[in-house]
Amino acid sequence: MTVATRKRKPAEEVVFDRELADLPQELRWREWMGRIEAVLFASASPVSREDLARVVGQGASVEMLISDILAELTGRPYELVQTSGGWMFRTKTQFADAITAAADLGDQTLGFTEMEMGVLCAIAYHQPIDRAELKDIFGKDVSRDLLARLRFKDLIASGPRSPRPGAPHTFVTTETFLTTFDLQTLRDLPELELRRVEG
Repeated sequence: MTVATRKRKPAEEVVFDRELADLPQELRWREWMGRIEAVLFASASPVSREDLARVVGQGASVEMLISDILAELTGRPYELVQTSGGWMFRTKTQFADAITAAADLGDQTLGFTEMEMGVLCAIAYHQPIDRAELKDIFGKDVSRDLLARLRFKDLIASGPRSPRPGAPHTFVTTETFLTTFDLQTLRDLPELELRRVEG
């Protein structure tokens, strides 16, 4: 072990300066804004208010910092959005074609088949729902492979056991589902238009 190594403090002893008391107020605010932006850019998923509060001083308002960041993003091709899980950066939809033209990002997109989207919608609107109830909706069995793909994409999870005979497993949507479809809660789902089929 070298002298330099011996002098290094263990990670748990390193103190993170949240307060930045040695900086003038304006520079301190700018640094806190930068920290929040850096954390959001580094995260692939929404960051909660509580997590953002860990990088700024005790007297700092995360909401006011975010408001100032939002004001600076006017005209940028990305935006800061609030989701059910917190805050995250997203590319504005008007630039989707440009992103697709510039690079093949196919491996980063969720890409749904029509049946996958249908099943996902059925689960979202009727959760908790079991396979038999999905069969009632679609008129055919929903394959376990399709459900496994939705689970792999972290869009659905196991719900409570159904009260039906045999207590089958049910399916519910996840936080990732809300984030993917830009919803804060399931109450934000569009209202279903039920059409009467004339006989």
